[in-house]
Amino acid sequence: MTIRVLVADDQPLVRSGFRMILDERPDLELVGEAEDGAQAVELAARLDPDVVLMDVRMPELDGVQATRQLVESGTRARILVLTTFDLDEYVYESIRAGASGFLLKDVQPEELVDSIRVVAAGNSLFGPTATRRLLEQFAQRPDPRSAGLATIENLTGREREILRLLASGHSNAEIAKELYLSETTVKSHVSAVLRKLGVRDRVQAVIAAYEAGLGMPGR
Repeated sequence: MTIRVLVADDQPLVRSGFRMILDERPDLELVGEAEDGAQAVELAARLDPDVVLMDVRMPELDGVQATRQLVESGTRARILVLTTFDLDEYVYESIRAGASGFLLKDVQPEELVDSIRVVAAGNSLFGPTATRRLLEQFAQRPDPRSAGLATIENLTGREREILRLLASGHSNAEIAKELYLSETTVKSHVSAVLRKLGVRDRVQAVIAAYEAGLGMPGR
C-alpha cells in the first residue's frame, strides 16, 4: 500500500530535500507541495493525502492554524509537524490542534521515512521520553485539568489504567505485558478509550489524560 504524502514548507530547499527522500521509497508517494498553510489546507482537501508534513512557521497561515483547520474539516490525513526548535510553543499548539507527532527538520532520512509510516498507520510519534517532556510542557501552563475531567469520568477503571499507561508512552505490547493482557485485548481497550474521549489518536488521548490530571509528570 502506497502512503500519499503532502509536504507544506515555505522553504523550497526543504521541500526539495523531502522530495528526494520520498522519491527513493517505493511505498511513499509525494502527491503535492504547499508553500504556506493556506495552500496546505487547500491541497489536502483536494488531494486527500494520508500524511501531511507540516512546517509550523509559515507565512499567510502558519502550521498551527492550518492543522486546526484540517482537523476541524474532518480530514483523515495524519499531520506530522516539522520544527527547527524541539518542543517550542508552535509544536505545543500544533499538537493541541490535532497533530499526530513532531519531528525536527534536521532528522535523518530513515527516521523521517519511518515516522511517516508510523503516523500513517494511525500511531503517534512519541516514545516515553518525548511524551514525558510534552507533558512537562503542559505542566507549565495554567489551569490544565478542567477540560478533560468530564470525559475521563466516562472511562471504566481498566480503561483509565490503559490511558495512564498510554500517557506514560507505553506501546500496546508494553501495556499488555504490564497488565497481563493480550495485545488484542489492549487494542480493544485503546479503541474504546479513544472513542469515549472523542479523540483521533493516542496523542490526543495523552493530552486528555494530562488535562484530567491522570498523566501529570511525576505521577
